[in-house]
Amino acid sequence: MTTISQAQRDEIETNYKAISAQMDALMLLHSRKYALMRDGEIVEFYANHVDAYKTGRRFYEDGRFSVQEVTKTPVDLGHFSHAVHSGSL
Repeated sequence: MTTISQAQRDEIETNYKAISAQMDALMLLHSRKYALMRDGEIVEFYANHVDAYKTGRRFYEDGRFSVQEVTKTPVDLGHFSHAVHSGSL
């Protein structure tokens, strides 16, 4: 498994807090979609986590991004992007 840096951990935490604060509003239009996030902002929504992850890897080579599911059930997919070998996607 790949080790993530403190900057990546901080990014995941920032993004998780940001999306959690907006969850009620996001549920109306984006329920069960996946948000690609960077710097506490939603970049785009995707139908699945793989597409969100691939886009994040393509545009953010420093690895500072996270993928969060729009759901009321607590889910932290931030480590997903660092737990999967990039050659497998």
